[in-house]
Amino acid sequence: MHDALDLHDMFWDEVAQRRETGYLVDEAVVAAADVEFADREVASALVDSLQDLPRSPDWNYEEPNGLQEIVATLPTPTQPQLPSRTDVEDKIHAAWLGRIAGCNLGKPVEMGTHWTSAHLKEYLELAGAYPLLDYIPVLNPMPERFELREFWLETTRGNVNGSARDDDIDYPILGLHLLEQHGKALSPEHVARAWLLLLPFEQVYTAERVAYRNLVHGLAPTETATYRNPYREWIGAQIRGDVYGWVHPGAPRSAALLAYQDACLSHTENGIYGEMWAAALVASAFTASTAREALESSLEHVPPRSRLAEVVRDVMNQHSLGGTWEDALVHIQERYGHYHWVHTLNNAALVVAALLWGEGDYARTVGLTVQGGWDTDSNGATTGSVAGVLLGTSGLPARFIDPLHDRTRSALFGFDNSRISDLAARTVRLAVDGLR
Repeated sequence: MHDALDLHDMFWDEVAQRRETGYLVDEAVVAAADVEFADREVASALVDSLQDLPRSPDWNYEEPNGLQEIVATLPTPTQPQLPSRTDVEDKIHAAWLGRIAGCNLGKPVEMGTHWTSAHLKEYLELAGAYPLLDYIPVLNPMPERFELREFWLETTRGNVNGSARDDDIDYPILGLHLLEQHGKALSPEHVARAWLLLLPFEQVYTAERVAYRNLVHGLAPTETATYRNPYREWIGAQIRGDVYGWVHPGAPRSAALLAYQDACLSHTENGIYGEMWAAALVASAFTASTAREALESSLEHVPPRSRLAEVVRDVMNQHSLGGTWEDALVHIQERYGHYHWVHTLNNAALVVAALLWGEGDYARTVGLTVQGGWDTDSNGATTGSVAGVLLGTSGLPARFIDPLHDRTRSALFGFDNSRISDLAARTVRLAVDGLR
């Protein structure tokens, strides 16, 4: 269950993280066979011993952690382009709506071990909803081999009445609040304090829950991403990046640099790059004419020898070769399917594919995103946000937007039942007037 408080989970999840990043884990796995994990002292020592493993000499990626080291790998950014105020106002509103609708679309099937792409296709075909171009319908009676998440009563076709609560919505609301409070001076310490004040512990997950645990135990924000955190390259930071792009329309480097201050509290390497990339992608979309143009721009802000850059380039190349989305999905699953279903890298591949094969259509874009499986609500939120910026409010189908009734739930203390239009207006003020 990836429990941030369970040493057994910590060990095996860290083994997976180390193996994925080129470390030699076999001896540690053998040693674990003789360990009684109920003995916390012995289990803790075993978990911590993984930090000292050697890395394979075949590891060929360059994936720095520090901001200066990351920036040193990047090309000189393209001169920022500034869209008009009218465009910014409309596109930011569309981004909020597109993100929230995309999140709700994927929420009832957010369980990558059950809702694989094949299982989703089978269900949607039975429901007469394949390809997916609207909220997911509910079969009645529900065949036993299918199980929607508990949120289905709020997020399925005919049942959406305002947005359901989700961390993919909580984080942009929190990010907006942080930017209003701290502006360009935002730091990991500010983010940490806001989490402790405003976010319930059990409403954050994986890397965020580990970082939260570490903060409660007195660790400094400089340590919370790395201490016993095997989820540090999972998708949690990537879902927090959009707001930094929204307030930097046409200026992706500035968006990415500010997103780093948020990401490094809980993530490292590709976990950090995921948030920087999402922020840059959204910022680039304000002045791009197509999703591909925005994606090409976003790559200027990701370390070029990182696995994330490799993933984005790979899927873009698949699109250039002229294959179908189904071809791309098979390729992505074969090449990146070994990652956990909420990892940054495999889900980034699905985001890129959906944006490219979505061909500028909101419903097709978010529908393909969810049909891909894995982290359906997070990916739907990201592609919904980017598509919203590219298309503006006029490009968002009423069947997705009207049921939201301009309202979203939130677990953030003091922010429940926020009006989406108010969130957008506050974001516009920061984007147009500039951060302090």
